[in-house]
Amino acid sequence: MAAAAHILDVSQTPGDFRVMTPADLHTRIAAVTDRIAGRPLDAALGAFLNAEFGPATEAWQGLKAACEAGVAEGWLCQREGGGLRWGRIFKPGPELGGFSVDVVDMADIAGPHHVHPLGEIDLIMPIDDGARFDGAPAGWLVMPPASAHRPTVSGGRALVLYLLPEGRIDFTRAA
Repeated sequence: MAAAAHILDVSQTPGDFRVMTPADLHTRIAAVTDRIAGRPLDAALGAFLNAEFGPATEAWQGLKAACEAGVAEGWLCQREGGGLRWGRIFKPGPELGGFSVDVVDMADIAGPHHVHPLGEIDLIMPIDDGARFDGAPAGWLVMPPASAHRPTVSGGRALVLYLLPEGRIDFTRAA
């Protein structure tokens, strides 16, 4: 049996390398939610997130590294079915600005249709070059309140971290 892969956090001070943990992920997400709590979920928020926490930033790279480590080590995406791996890692609470945090691991698949009563913020982290989530590349995608979709990853494999206000999501039978 192969040992679990460990991804070291290289964004720490030189020489301070360590294995990622759920607490590390929580701290990294809180750094984002502290800046966005209470803001409307709209295109302006998406632009802000991509400017401040986009793929070229250490913050985005640290979030991706923590998520990759969590999947590799088994503390993220603990549920599996229908070709998807997923899981809620944090329930909504004040320390995360009222957002819950879910992560899904998807490869060339459409997930179940759902509605976002209060909106949804997606952090798209391609594992394969060219992987896209709902047509969007690496970065942040903000869906406004009452939006709906079948979350779809195309072009390979990606991890997607979902921030859901109050943890609200309504799965539907719509196609």
